[in-house]
Amino acid sequence: MKKTILIAEDDKNIRLGIKEALLAENYEVCETGRGTEVASLVRDRKPQLILLDIMLPGMSGYDICREIRSTDVSTPIIMLTAKDQEIDKVLGLELGADDYVTKPFGTRELIARIHAVLRRSQPVANQSAYQIPEEIQIGETLIRTKALRGSRGNEQIEFTDREIKVIAVLFKNTGDAISRDQLLNEVWGIDYYGTTRTLDQVIVKIRQKIEPDPSQPIFLKTVHGVGYRMDLPKG
Repeated sequence: MKKTILIAEDDKNIRLGIKEALLAENYEVCETGRGTEVASLVRDRKPQLILLDIMLPGMSGYDICREIRSTDVSTPIIMLTAKDQEIDKVLGLELGADDYVTKPFGTRELIARIHAVLRRSQPVANQSAYQIPEEIQIGETLIRTKALRGSRGNEQIEFTDREIKVIAVLFKNTGDAISRDQLLNEVWGIDYYGTTRTLDQVIVKIRQKIEPDPSQPIFLKTVHGVGYRMDLPKG
């Protein structure tokens, strides 16, 4: 299911830019330019994250944050402001905001922070209990995980540590669709601020090493709108 993000920002151009960037990242978006409308949108749309401008007409971002936190302590809030004084950052975070972005900001920075805050808000599923197997067989490719090396016939294949970890997470969940955020959580960690494009680039490299035809993958499949799935023949 797509996550919904609420944009509370009175500048139409900024709001549109953020909206387009979020839609491109496969989020649902609801939006408002007035502080007095935020509470009803939070109640009706139940967003998974709120982007909250401090200088909103009708009701300040500080007051909105305080009001939200009086009944909801878990929905992540990232505050947006043109101010860069340290006192504003402290005040915003003391009121319960999860992060703080100062204008002007790039959409890539904002998306990275959104990904990071959303990952930190989700429990990581028992990753420490999983021991990466010493060998993973994918088709004709045998991967020796500790050696960061694989073989297919007489061909020797080198893997990076991160590639091995991505393969291991998908392998242990063979047949299940694993979200990009879960993969980033388990491999990069919940404090990683990069975007899912970093993961996608690693997937491309892995496919070049394990797939007979990387342009037509049969083992490492893309699940559109979700992430990736490892498919292995049974028996």
